[in-house]
Amino acid sequence: MNSVNTQVCLPYGSGELRFNLPEANLLAVVTPNDVEPCASPVDEIRRALSSPIGAPALVDAVRGAQRVVIAADDMTRLTPVEIILPELLDELNRAGVRDEQVTVLIALGTHRPMTGEEIRAHFGEEVVRRVRVINNPWQDPAEMVYLETTPNGTPVSISRAALEADFLIGVGSIVPHHIPGFSGGAKIIQPGITGAETTGATHYLSTRAPRSYLGQVENPVRAEMERIAALAGLKAIFNVVLDRNGNLVRAFYGDPIQAHRAGVSVSKQVYGVSLKEQADIVIAGSHPCDIEFWQAHKSLYPAEIAVKPGGEIILVTPCPEGVSVMHREMLAITGLEPEAIAAKIETGEITDVVSGALALAWAKSRRLASVSLVSGGISDGEARALGFTPYRSVDEALAVAFRRHGPQSKVTVLTHAPDTLPLLETP
Repeated sequence: MNSVNTQVCLPYGSGELRFNLPEANLLAVVTPNDVEPCASPVDEIRRALSSPIGAPALVDAVRGAQRVVIAADDMTRLTPVEIILPELLDELNRAGVRDEQVTVLIALGTHRPMTGEEIRAHFGEEVVRRVRVINNPWQDPAEMVYLETTPNGTPVSISRAALEADFLIGVGSIVPHHIPGFSGGAKIIQPGITGAETTGATHYLSTRAPRSYLGQVENPVRAEMERIAALAGLKAIFNVVLDRNGNLVRAFYGDPIQAHRAGVSVSKQVYGVSLKEQADIVIAGSHPCDIEFWQAHKSLYPAEIAVKPGGEIILVTPCPEGVSVMHREMLAITGLEPEAIAAKIETGEITDVVSGALALAWAKSRRLASVSLVSGGISDGEARALGFTPYRSVDEALAVAFRRHGPQSKVTVLTHAPDTLPLLETP
């Protein structure tokens, strides 16, 4: 191998992780595109509110409402809710809706509840002082209401607090996502504030495709989520597109479908990155989805696009909260083959279908390419239970990968893998 090295830097938790790659082996360092953030986030938020897409202005639409619920991203997302929500609240006030008539419902999906300290840090002191901010009680059957089963077989249960609202707004951000193509829009409802059985069904629906829906906005899962959001009564969304550093680029307010699609077009410009060819080895950093592997696994799907079949993915993630706080029992099934996991879901042996669906997606990734794991928060035993090979460092994982795939192997690095949409050029 060429002795001239290139130093590569990955965001890693609150710090950085650096390693050297032989220059002759480095195919590409891929990161979301450099875009100019807006000059004033508050001004951009106000602009979006004053320019609704496919819907009436919020101040007109909400007039007369007695209960307003804002479903908003939790701390696993970079959505700047501490800036957005005060502007939404002021707009609601102008329509005659008082702060005490508003509830912010944290869209946990099946994540763990946020602590009081985390809520204050994420949503800001002003929001916490002005309105009630609560975790979606997805684990409490008494607080979830079953509505119907969709034609796809999805049992729909929604937070009672949301269903009792006169006006329901969703607040989130739009990035490429392996399940519905892109996050944002109706995703704030499903999985945000639905029951676990609803989330399990849509996640499992996504695994029926040969590959993930990453970057494909029109797909069966997106359609199912939008059907569920309509059942929940989602009236409007406020979505943002951020740059890779979390700075606001553009905001969108309006109809849950039309405003979302407008945001997707900008998200593609930020996160869609051209790749000339696939690499033998892909190093995927999990930032900003690195609290636990339940988030960090999103690194796998962009890496699938960037790696040659039979190649190797080296996933680099801190995961201070381990594999999953809420779904740790899934380690009993994650190392199985895809067919075995699917069979256990179909027979009902796996009752946590959300876990089963993700385990199935991870197993499909392993079938496409070997997966190595460099993580300070996941033990070697846990990594092996996931079906991955653990290494102490990127250098150690690379050394083994070069021995396996040959000294001339080409390497691509995805610095922000979960938020990257590789666009493979076709000859």
